[in-house]
Amino acid sequence: MLGTRGVPARYGGFETCVEEVGGRLARMGHEVTVYCRDRGAERTTEHRGMRLVRLPALRRKSLETLSHTGLSVGHALRERPDVALVFNAANAPFLPLLRARGIPVATHVDGLEWKRAKWAGAGARYYRAAESLAVRWSDALISDSRGIQHYYAERFGVKSDYIPYGAPVLDTVGADGLAEYGLRAGEYHLMVARFEPENHLGLAVAGYLRSGARHPLVIVGTAPYSDAYTARVRKLADGGSGVRLVGAVWDQRTLNQLYANALTYVHGHSVGGTNPSLLRAMGAATSVSAFDVEFNREVLGPHGAYFTDAESLAECFDRAEERPQDTLDRGRAQVAELAEHYDWDLVARGYAELAERLSSSGTSSGGGNAARSPGASNPRAAGVRRWMWNKGVRRR
Repeated sequence: MLGTRGVPARYGGFETCVEEVGGRLARMGHEVTVYCRDRGAERTTEHRGMRLVRLPALRRKSLETLSHTGLSVGHALRERPDVALVFNAANAPFLPLLRARGIPVATHVDGLEWKRAKWAGAGARYYRAAESLAVRWSDALISDSRGIQHYYAERFGVKSDYIPYGAPVLDTVGADGLAEYGLRAGEYHLMVARFEPENHLGLAVAGYLRSGARHPLVIVGTAPYSDAYTARVRKLADGGSGVRLVGAVWDQRTLNQLYANALTYVHGHSVGGTNPSLLRAMGAATSVSAFDVEFNREVLGPHGAYFTDAESLAECFDRAEERPQDTLDRGRAQVAELAEHYDWDLVARGYAELAERLSSSGTSSGGGNAARSPGASNPRAAGVRRWMWNKGVRRR
């Protein structure tokens, strides 16, 4: 399992997926190796039955992922695993090396990364190209949401394996950790997110300040390479009262308590697929107000409250506090949805079945997923192939 920051998970959805799925695969009897970015002080070589290989990375936004994945692929080529699970389509340039070694590759393509502001310009163009290469050079694609699955089918004419994320049900976590933040159960709103424009933290602050909410809005999170955006959000929060920016919370027990005891959870993510933070809030039976995009409606359905701007979010805050029983009932309804569709044990079995399928079939001799798909008759997929040719990418 490579292409992420590694485990223990302390950052985002990919890392959470690797930890939850990898640990379960190890428990099933599979030998699981996870490639981790060297964090200096950490030297453990095993976690939840997974073997950890720590390798360095260049600490620059545009190079950190690729530099680490390049070293990870070099290490994996020597070990020759039965299957490589590669997370993040940005790592697509390394896929031919794995496949040339006879290692089947499944790529978890994640959300629409090229829409993120931090990748504007050359970064966005690279991500669009990487999507095309992942389609061409993977033996299988993994989509964690139906929306992402539809995107790849429509844009590239290829099938992908739909395997969502999971989340625990947080029903017995307690509330003793709230005192550290001066909070009382049921009397605050929560947002957990990286400080990136596409997660709409600024909008969340603006919506809260526009509302008549009496309970504070607690925002947990940070992000590398986001100092300018973080400063803008902080300045906006300083313009009113009731917004608390508490930074990162690494202790999972404390974080679970924050989720489980909030009156509402604000989910501003707009370009990813199925988001683990959203699922964790659902598992905590905490009523969710979500930015109105396909990915969030797919997960929450009729149980969510939705917003598109500061005014509509202000209404969500006001309605939640004015009708606390309705808010609690909506949160409880989310748990049933979670248990039916987003269970980590089911997710891990999906990964195991995919890995076993790839291991038994091996790699094809001519390209990956796209070569075996109906893309040849799809005009948009044909357009992608022409684009690749014009950009000088040789086809096998």
